[in-house]
Amino acid sequence: MNGPCLRELQEQLQSHLLHGDTRIVRRIVDTPRVNVRTRLAIYSDAYRLRLLESLRVDFPALHTLAGDAEFERIGRAYIDAHPSGHFSIRYFGQQLAVFLRRDDRWQALPVFAEMAAFEWALGLSFDAFDSPLIGVEDMGAIPPEAWAHMRLGLHPSLQRLDLVWNAPGLWKAIDEEQPPQPPVAADYPLAWIIWRRDLRSFFRSTPVDEAWAIDVLRQGHSFAAMCEGLCEWIDETRVAAQAALYLRRWVQDGLVVRIELD
Repeated sequence: MNGPCLRELQEQLQSHLLHGDTRIVRRIVDTPRVNVRTRLAIYSDAYRLRLLESLRVDFPALHTLAGDAEFERIGRAYIDAHPSGHFSIRYFGQQLAVFLRRDDRWQALPVFAEMAAFEWALGLSFDAFDSPLIGVEDMGAIPPEAWAHMRLGLHPSLQRLDLVWNAPGLWKAIDEEQPPQPPVAADYPLAWIIWRRDLRSFFRSTPVDEAWAIDVLRQGHSFAAMCEGLCEWIDETRVAAQAALYLRRWVQDGLVVRIELD
């Protein structure tokens, strides 16, 4: 009888690493110095240690916030719940924030989930494609009659989060090796934007109306639709001027990469 093909052996080893499947055991050669269980344990431990290291790289502030032992506990539980399913290890941690938010063991520590969400957004922002930016002079060249129907393309690195906890402040203190800050929850979620310009990452909190406007533009709506919606927070006699101020700031921050005129 022919032996197993390479693909079958790979699948059996993968199944052992991920789920403890024992079919591969009979395919491994036993020796007096290193038995089968020890050989398989080497691969199993190396797999998990590599994934743990990936989480430490992607979530350094969460690691500091939780401490070594708790972070390893989180990491091993996450590995068991979300085995790596992508050919690139870069995306392994993409479900960590959701995992921490839903798992009973860490639901009582919501700052962990929000820190994971913030750090993942920072990573996505930094890895995003670059794009040429629109300048203030480009905005000045738009005919007044075209403003209502124009649509803006925002920078690919732009990320939006709503956070209750002071995760950005905690992250900044940890990143700059400042004295640790205590986790503090706000009375209501605060809107944040994260983006990259050149090789530098930026983030800031935004008023709820500005966050809403950014969300609407990212969905492809027009400047007029944005202004109409802003009337929920701003008097209609002032909304166009406020929208223009927001737009100017976005351009100056390097958030606008394209203007589409109908």
